[in-house]
Amino acid sequence: MTAAALGYRIVRDDGEHDSVTRLSFSDYDEAYDELERFYAATCCSDDRIEYSIIKIKSPVSDT
Repeated sequence: MTAAALGYRIVRDDGEHDSVTRLSFSDYDEAYDELERFYAATCCSDDRIEYSIIKIKSPVSDT
């Protein structure tokens, strides 16, 4: 049985899923850095999707 750990996920504000929402992070800063890199790549898009970082309680793997 895997011990539960606090972690963080990035979620889309529209409830959809994509490559960013499949990731999980052990701390908030890692999630923030990933989201910052993602937004930098799409900085000027008119179709910008909004994301949020949420705290979760579930196993977080390093893979």
